[in-house]
Amino acid sequence: MSVTRLPRPVPSRHTAAGARRPEAPYTPVDVVDMDLARPHEFRPPGGQGSIRPRAPVLALVRLRGHPLGLVSATGGPDSPTELWLTLAEAATRQPHTAAAGSRTGTPSFATPPASVIVATHNRPEMLRQCLDALLRTEYPWFEVIVVDNAPADDATARLVLGAYRHRLRYLREPRPGLAHAHNKGLAAARGHIAAFTDDDTLVDPHWLPALVEGFAHDPATTCVTGLIVPAELRTPAQNALERHGQFAKGYEFRTFSLSRPPDDPLFPFTAGRFGSGTNMAFRVDALRALGGFDPATGVGTPAHGGDDLLAFFRVLAAGQTLAYQPDAVVWHRHRRTHDALDRQAFGYGAGLGAYLTAALLHEPRMLPALLRALPRGVLLALTRTHDRMTEDTAWSRRLALLELRGLLYGPFGYLRSRRLNGADAAPD
Repeated sequence: MSVTRLPRPVPSRHTAAGARRPEAPYTPVDVVDMDLARPHEFRPPGGQGSIRPRAPVLALVRLRGHPLGLVSATGGPDSPTELWLTLAEAATRQPHTAAAGSRTGTPSFATPPASVIVATHNRPEMLRQCLDALLRTEYPWFEVIVVDNAPADDATARLVLGAYRHRLRYLREPRPGLAHAHNKGLAAARGHIAAFTDDDTLVDPHWLPALVEGFAHDPATTCVTGLIVPAELRTPAQNALERHGQFAKGYEFRTFSLSRPPDDPLFPFTAGRFGSGTNMAFRVDALRALGGFDPATGVGTPAHGGDDLLAFFRVLAAGQTLAYQPDAVVWHRHRRTHDALDRQAFGYGAGLGAYLTAALLHEPRMLPALLRALPRGVLLALTRTHDRMTEDTAWSRRLALLELRGLLYGPFGYLRSRRLNGADAAPD
């Protein structure tokens, strides 16, 4: 059995003349959750009980709940016990293991009331699984608000108002766009903390307590993001997106602020390095004071995204602190099909371009800093795209090109979205 950090697709083969042959068939990967404090036990992503996976396997390895890393094992007829021991041994060789293992437990912290906001669009069955996981959250006081964004029918309303009538709140937002949906939920939130996730996720039972704990380290912390790992890798498209998207941002707690900038010449414009909108939380009063999310950004608009990145940037530009809390784990169900993956890759690039454009309109005083960082940023973006396009997989090249096209489109998409939204999208 071989052990690696992340499953990689089998590279395509070439003939002597350089012609590309079809790639080898993809082998589905079992994604599991394991804790070194619970020997020989595998759990499903975001779920309860135990499972018996078979290689190839991708495991989120933890120690007493704290993530140590993603480790994969391929090949071999090993028993589940042997598989667990192999993955555990590989995880303990990771350089960050000692630091994570030195933590003796979760410190005590205040538990303010929280509101969990889930925006959804025409995916009731996926939403059902998301809500079931959310309702297993271990937190003393929280509400769940489902925002039905521009629905095509009443399927979501019937689900929430039927099976979850007395446990959830249902809101309908007819204007399409993720930012519109999030703002609807934010306006209705009764908690002091607003946590956001999407209908294609499965949250960890300790997700919400870990997010709230992230605020306790520094009273200036306005936003906390968390770790995002794949919930399944059943198709080549899902595996390609996981390798391309780089959702996991590390396994150590970190904070970001203008007063204590990281060693990054592009900071604070590299908002994608702080986290993602599928796993984020804000102090309600602070987010409302910033005006919520820009309705000209987000999935469902011509901008295709950027709402979360812009919010992270504006938190930092306001002199506040953003924290990354890896103990707050969300399992994301990546798109399964080639077409959906193409749209998502283009959307990531477009959202980045839209975010940068919106950042300058909202925070024009940051223009000198952006101009200083721009040459280095363009060089890094082109280098990253070139590296991905020279990888020996057709997926990497295709996704890199689509993301670059989206990046170039993003400013136009954002300006078009502002025109469509009218005064609602005007900067503060």
